[in-house]
Amino acid sequence: MLSVDEKDFPANSSRIRSVQTLIIGRLIVVFLLLATTWIWYSGRMDLSFESLPEGPFLIFIISVGLTSVYFLFLRLSRQTAWQIWLQFTLDALLITNLVWLTGDLTSPYITLYIVLISVSSFYLKPLATLFMALICILVFIALAIMTSFAVLEPTGAVQATSKIVQIVSFHVVAFLVVGLLAARLSDRRSSGEKLVEATKSLASLRALHERIIESIRSGLITTDLDGNIYTFNSAATEITGLRSEKMRGEKIFSLFGNIQKQIDLSFAAVAGGEQSPRFEADFKTPDGFAVRIGYSIAQLFSEENEATGLIITFQDLTEIRSMEESARRKDRLAAVGRVGAGLAHEIRNPLGAMRGAIQVLQSSTPPESMQASLMDIILRESDRLNAIITNFLSYAKPKVGNFSEIDVGEAITDTLTLLRHGPDVGLDHKLVEEIPPNPVLISADATQLKQIFWNLARNAIQAMSGSGVLTIRLEPIQNDRIKIVFEDTGQGMSQEAVEQLFEPFANSTSGGTGLGLSIVYQIIRDHNGTINVRSIEGSGTVITVELPRKQRNQAASIEPEPGKDQADASPLTNYLSVKKDESNVSS
Repeated sequence: MLSVDEKDFPANSSRIRSVQTLIIGRLIVVFLLLATTWIWYSGRMDLSFESLPEGPFLIFIISVGLTSVYFLFLRLSRQTAWQIWLQFTLDALLITNLVWLTGDLTSPYITLYIVLISVSSFYLKPLATLFMALICILVFIALAIMTSFAVLEPTGAVQATSKIVQIVSFHVVAFLVVGLLAARLSDRRSSGEKLVEATKSLASLRALHERIIESIRSGLITTDLDGNIYTFNSAATEITGLRSEKMRGEKIFSLFGNIQKQIDLSFAAVAGGEQSPRFEADFKTPDGFAVRIGYSIAQLFSEENEATGLIITFQDLTEIRSMEESARRKDRLAAVGRVGAGLAHEIRNPLGAMRGAIQVLQSSTPPESMQASLMDIILRESDRLNAIITNFLSYAKPKVGNFSEIDVGEAITDTLTLLRHGPDVGLDHKLVEEIPPNPVLISADATQLKQIFWNLARNAIQAMSGSGVLTIRLEPIQNDRIKIVFEDTGQGMSQEAVEQLFEPFANSTSGGTGLGLSIVYQIIRDHNGTINVRSIEGSGTVITVELPRKQRNQAASIEPEPGKDQADASPLTNYLSVKKDESNVSS
């Protein structure tokens, strides 16, 4: 079907503007044609209405009228296809009329047919352009026949039949050749515009593809068959700390190590109709922090179903593994709590009896004797053993917090003041406080909060042997929480040491029982807070504590029983007395 190339105009507004250009352009051409013809007939620039050519002037008047009609049609209907066909058909008839009025077969305006065919190639499809050339040929032949047989009065010189056939044949061939060339031009123009549209569509699809890849919250990497990376999304950058610009073109093995075995296992699973397996690996960021990642591998195929590379998707499992470890730690805490009361009974009772017996013997032993020195050692060691049991029970079940509104900055300042006057801080140690000028108030137990600060600060000082800087920063953060950061320039810790940092009886750098940080972890958890440790061997440690400003369920204060203090005044009470609630452990 012959039609206007609607696809050549990507938007309706573009088609309308194109039709408007055609209407206005036609009127301008007719006006210039009238002016040049007027000058031509006058033979001089001094024009007069007597020398005005009637044929072109009539065509100009008709064109002005048609221009108004065309604009009216364009306003009434947005369907431009039939309007363009109507305009070109009427143009062919007007040119035929102009040719008849100006000498028929000898008219110089026969060339306008060629102009009409050429212009139509910008608005019509190739086949429609040829059809337009055919219309011009038919109306020209019809004009020649009608003037030859006097159906229309000839306006030009009378020609012999052979001459008429020669003129008509020449022009028909010219119209046909121009029509073929115009059709070719229309095809090239249509192909070029289709190519532009295809390029725009491809660019849009590519942009959509990139937006989809960038919006995926899992790391995504694509490679070619040689393992060269050419896609590295923002989530991959966030997880690994490596920029996509740097990683494009690098080998995938430089990122994940030798994963050829995992690739083979993935391909074998897919070939066997099974789901692609998941793998885990440890990755060290450029900052030196260890990240646990889980990844899967799939093969990348082209549209022809040919293997072109790999797709690797991965996620950061560090937080998940941390949560799993936290759950295991809570289970161990529950187990420790269940044996806490029994442990106190089994150790404290004989320990108290031993201490009482030694004290009785000491009273009858000369002070300067060897036996008295040995008895002093026994008493000191029994006190140390009692302190270990007390710390153990504090870890198994800390005291119920006495929550009140306190200023965290003031608590930090008090702790550091006490620490500066302690034996652990040397002359080359520097303690830096970064505390907001306004009070930072939260609901917490002041004693337990200072215990957190004391343990963390003291451990940081001990990690900086001889000299170093300890910086403590306090700042409010989102979700009505605060953040306290302890950053030291000490020796740092290995990944294994960080993982065991809050374990009870873990290796202690201070030579203690290893329960200090376990109690810190317990207190922070009871305050509905979190603690995060990042450490690099040889480059220091950063410990971040986050606490809510308000507690969801504040523990009720417990009033001591009357006479309790008097009952606990005995030196043996701390050894022989096990409170009833010490057997209950919060998990």
